[in-house]
Amino acid sequence: MPTTGISLVRENTVAMRPPRALWVSFELGRPFGAPHDAGLQRRTLRAALALLERPDGPVVLEDYPEDAPASAPEEMEGLACPVPLPRLPVDAAANPVAAVEAEMAVLAPWYELALSTRGNSTVGVSGLDLPGVLAFLGKLLAGDTPPPAPGLSLAQTVRFATEDLRNWYSEAASARPGGSAGARVLADWFWGETAAGRLILALHPVCAASPDKALRGLAQGALVPRVQRHRL
Repeated sequence: MPTTGISLVRENTVAMRPPRALWVSFELGRPFGAPHDAGLQRRTLRAALALLERPDGPVVLEDYPEDAPASAPEEMEGLACPVPLPRLPVDAAANPVAAVEAEMAVLAPWYELALSTRGNSTVGVSGLDLPGVLAFLGKLLAGDTPPPAPGLSLAQTVRFATEDLRNWYSEAASARPGGSAGARVLADWFWGETAAGRLILALHPVCAASPDKALRGLAQGALVPRVQRHRL
C-alpha cells in the first residue's frame, strides 16, 4: 500500500523515491508550516493525504503551492535589517569571498557571544571549518570542481557548507543588542542584505548549469528557499 510523507529537502526525496511525497517550502523543522496556523497545517496535511488517492505512479512527488505567511507586522517593526552592517572594504561583486570574510569579521563578536550564551552551535554539519567553507564555495563559484568534504558527495558538501554559512549568520544575528528578530525577518536580512546571501545566490546558476545531476537538483530544491527566489 502506498505511503505518503512531507519533505523539506526536495533532492533527498527525489533520490529516495518514496511512493508518495509532498514537497513544502517551509522552514526546516516545520513540515506543516507556521506555528499556530491551524488552517495552513490542515491544508498541508490534506494535500499530503490526497496523494494516496492518486492513481498514477509508482512514484508521485507533488510541490505544495503555499508558502508560510510572513512574520506579523509588529514583529518586523524596526527590524527590516536586524544587523546594521558597515560598508564593506572590498567590492562584493569583484571578490565575493573576501566580502563575506570582511562581513564575518564584523559579526564575529556577536557569534562568539551567542555561542557562549547557548553553549552549542548548529554550525559544522559540513565537516569543514568556516575558512574551508568559504574556500570551497569560492572555488565552485570560480568554475572549479573542489573536492567534497570527507564522506560527502559534491552536492551534499555544497548543501551543508551553505547551511553552515547561513546558520553562522543566524546565530550571530540572534545576539543582536535589543532582542532577536523573527525567522522570516532574519531570512530576508540574510538573503537581501548580506554578502553571504549574495554569494549563495551567485552559486545558484552555477549549480543549475552543472553536469552533476545532484547539483542541478540542489539548485531546484534547497539551495535557495522558494520564498527568496525572487532575488535570483
